[in-house]
Parts: sequence; structure tokens; C-alpha cells
Amino acid sequence: MSSSDKDFSLVNTNPSEDTLEGIKALINNEKKKYDQLLKEQKELSAATDEIRGLSQKFKDRAAKMSQTLGGEQLSHMEQIENEKAKRDLLEQEEKKLLEEIRKVEAALKEEKANSNQLKEQTDVFTAVPEKSVVFKGVTEDPAKSQRFEMKARIVYPMLGGTALVTFEDKDVASKILELKQHQVDLGGECSITVEAKPVALMMPKLVEINSEICPQRILVSNLPKMDTEKMLNKLEIHFSKRKHGGGEVEECEMLPDSGTVVITFVEKNIAKHLTQTEHHDVKLHEKTCKVRVTPFLNGKIINLQTKISVCPRTVLLTGIPPVMEQDTMQDTLEIFFQKSCNGGGEIEAFLYNPLGQQTSALFESVPSE
Repeated sequence: MSSSDKDFSLVNTNPSEDTLEGIKALINNEKKKYDQLLKEQKELSAATDEIRGLSQKFKDRAAKMSQTLGGEQLSHMEQIENEKAKRDLLEQEEKKLLEEIRKVEAALKEEKANSNQLKEQTDVFTAVPEKSVVFKGVTEDPAKSQRFEMKARIVYPMLGGTALVTFEDKDVASKILELKQHQVDLGGECSITVEAKPVALMMPKLVEINSEICPQRILVSNLPKMDTEKMLNKLEIHFSKRKHGGGEVEECEMLPDSGTVVITFVEKNIAKHLTQTEHHDVKLHEKTCKVRVTPFLNGKIINLQTKISVCPRTVLLTGIPPVMEQDTMQDTLEIFFQKSCNGGGEIEAFLYNPLGQQTSALFESVPSE
């Protein structure tokens, strides 16, 4: 038999399917296959459940890790925001500190300038011209004393057809103002009606003056008694010479209230050089006198507060027609307001300004009543 015939020969070792043994064998084979399939199905189901369990664990773990990561990320973001807030706060504090440092430096600079200025002023005040004082036995209550007194001189421009009357008693002035309308008899069945009004003046309430040393002026004191014009000429000649430390003199004037002389130079800093030597020998009155040279202070008003003050004893009369001569009208009005029957009283001063004329009244301060 050839090999090819051997390869294709079929030997039927199994029982025939048509026989009972063959059918049983076939059933057993199918049962084994079924059992094998059930076993594989169980194994597959178990594997599936295991995979599902692992999948669920992975999901839970992933969710937990995501939540953890989210919480950590949120915490990290909050920490970043907190750090940013701290940084912003530190930057603001740094800016405030720098601003305070600048303010302190500016204040120190200003304080140093003020200190230098005060030192200069102190040097000036210790070198002001001496003035003799004496105790005359008068006492004063410290609570009523004032730190500074200024004599008021107020120029009051009067309108035409008005008059100012100052009574000795302020109660009389108050009564005249209360009556307001006054009919003044001019004689011959002729009369005029004038109106009484209070006089309100603007007065200084607070004055702050900043003083500084003038670089062009000196104050000369300890001067002898002699002809003023001659003394001014002698002083101008002396202090205009370079050998005496002076220079060209612009003005030389006497201060009558203090008996001192103010010399103004054309150039600056000459005054400063002269005041470094307090006493100077100047030829005056045919002999050499030792005069005192001190700095001159310029005053500048830096704060002025005013108030309206009503004169307690002065009344303004208005509506006066020009029907008489000025002197006659003034006498008539003064006589009328001096009579007690008209509500008047003793008059201290009276001034009438007719229509068409310009007159200014001078108000001066008086001691407190």
C-alpha cells in the first residue's frame, strides 16, 4: 500500500451513532462538554465579578484620590491666597512705614530749620536794644492780663449826610438806638427825621506774626541825645564806608517810639556782617560814641482772624439833609442829642459829614470799661 493511500485511510474506532452505545457515548461527550462549559462559565463569572470588584475598588480609590487631590489643591490654593494676602499686607505696611519715614524725615528737616531759625531769633532777642523799666507800685490780676496788647486805630469812611456821636454813657447810646427814629427841631416849624444805627467795626481777633531776620537792615541803639537830622547823616556816613564793614546806604530813618535808628543797605548780607560785632565806635556830636548794632526783624502776618464788634457808646445818624451850614447843623444835632428829654445825654465827641463831602473818622481803642 502506498503512503498516500495510508494518509487518507479512515479507521472508525467510535461506536456507530446509530447504536445505543454510540448514542450514550455521544451524550457523555456532550455532557462533558456541557460540564466543561459550565465550569468555564463559572470561572468566567467569577473572573467577571473579580474584575468588577477590582474596577469598583479602582473607581472608589480614584474618587478618593480625586477628592484628596481636590482637597489638597483647594488647601494649596487657599494657602497661596493667604500667602498673597500676607504679602499684600506686608507691602502695605512697608509703604506705610516708608511714608512715615518720609514724614519723619521731613518733620526732622523742618524741625531742624525751625531750630536754626529759633536759634537766630533767640540770638536776636538777646541782642535787642535795652529799655529801662521801673516798678511804679501798680498790681494786676494775672487772670486778666493779656499776652499782647495792640492799640487799635481804625479809619471809618463816612457817607455823606451822616453823623457820628459818642456818648459818655453807653446806656444813653443804647436808648438812642432803641428809639431809632428821631425828629430834630430846626426852628421855625421846620424839622428833620434822622435814623440812629449802631456802628459795627471789623476788629482783629487773632493775629499770628512770623518774624525773620532782615538781611539788609540793622537796628542802631544806645544813641546820644542830639539833633535827629545831624545824627542820621553821621550814621549814614559811618556805615556807608567799607572800612567800617558797611556799604551803600539806601535809607536811614529814626523810630520815634523807641529812639533807635534803622539803616537799610542796598546790598544784602552787609547787615549780617555788621551785627556780628555788637558795639561800634561812631563819631557823633564831636566825640566818639559806642553805639549798639543789632539785627532787624521783619514781621509777616501768617494768620489773621477778625470779628465784628459794635461800638457800645457810638451811634451813627443817617438821613441828614443839607438844609443848613455844616457847623450850624452839627451844633443843632449835638444840642438835640445832649438833652435828656430827647433820650440823650453827655456827648464825648460829635462829627457831621454833609452830603457831597468825604470824611473819615478815626476810631481808637480805649481801656476796658
